[in-house]
Amino acid sequence: MARRHILVINCGSSSIKFALTDCESEHHTIKGAAERLGTEAATLEWAGDGAEHSRALGAADHAAAFRTIAEALGGAGLERSVVAVGHRVVHGGEDFSASVLIDDQVLAAIDRCTHLAPLHNPANMLGILTARTAFPQLPHVAVFDTAFHQTLEKRAYLYAVPYRLYVEHGVRRYGFHGTSHRFVTQQAAALLGQSVEECAFVSAHLGNGCSACAVRGGKSVDTTMGLTPLEGLVMGTRSGDIDPGLHAYLCEALGCALGDVMRMLNTESGLLGLSALSNDMRELTDAAAAGNEHARLAVEIFCYRLAKALGALFVSLGTVGTLIFTGGIGENAAGVRARVLRHLEFLDFALDAERNAAHGRQSRGRITRDDGRHAMVVPTDEELMIARDTRMLIGDECAPSPDR
Repeated sequence: MARRHILVINCGSSSIKFALTDCESEHHTIKGAAERLGTEAATLEWAGDGAEHSRALGAADHAAAFRTIAEALGGAGLERSVVAVGHRVVHGGEDFSASVLIDDQVLAAIDRCTHLAPLHNPANMLGILTARTAFPQLPHVAVFDTAFHQTLEKRAYLYAVPYRLYVEHGVRRYGFHGTSHRFVTQQAAALLGQSVEECAFVSAHLGNGCSACAVRGGKSVDTTMGLTPLEGLVMGTRSGDIDPGLHAYLCEALGCALGDVMRMLNTESGLLGLSALSNDMRELTDAAAAGNEHARLAVEIFCYRLAKALGALFVSLGTVGTLIFTGGIGENAAGVRARVLRHLEFLDFALDAERNAAHGRQSRGRITRDDGRHAMVVPTDEELMIARDTRMLIGDECAPSPDR
């Protein structure tokens, strides 16, 4: 029988990340990225079937890069196996509480959310339009970062500002990383031998962008990111929570415009700003061990602020549920997890050093002792979650077929 695949696209302002996922096995047959698009350094790199490939793209734009991706799939004999395309979309506002098949009305709604995610939604739209041109005969599906958080109650998503700002301008907490939080809580429930509907989790997605989420009965009840992905935890280059008065203060003190302050908070702050060295946790951990005080302080603040937020989310959850670490930092930085759990010892999280050093791989994810609260490491796979949603929406299109 012919294999059938879903092509998953995550389009950024200068990159296209992609995965080709087998409908039956859920194995990523090919996974790769076109990066630094629009510059002479643009490249396409992908891996599949045990081999790694790289191709220079010149100054290719997104459309040219997508054609090259399609050529790479064709060269591997896989282009004709694609039955649908799933797209990551960062912001769906209040219009979308689940993934949807893309049509012109959906595209218009995504475009209306551009003001809420000006750095992300235009790139996501570009990816959709480019992919629809390359695969016009296929169904395309939008999977929204914000959709999972549409179950928040008003007490969790409203800001204490004039209510008319919510009614007239959509000012509220939307939350992000929903695809990751949904995936890892489902995986964690399976590891625990329970249904996700009977579980209570706090999930910490820690990468260059970071957010945490309280999930009860499979539904998001609170989260740290807000109207934009700038709110919440300390991140790689983003400040996370700050005094709102800082914007006006810096505009006056530095004689700069509000846009300059926003760029500083988004691209020059977080771990990078605190350390004046790097936004990479691995580099900062090494530098801190070598005696770099700024690196040590950046890591300490990251962990302290994260632990505070996790404690608050247990209040939202109504119980001290299972704690999940995921994302590049959450899955790999044993020292960060250890620091965070030390702050949470008063909640009976007792670190098991050996399990933590092994990232929970020999203990079904668990990194705490059996006589305490449950904390675990669960690797995320947003591409697989997008593929699953796409498969669900296209139904029989993904069923095995003798030929295509």
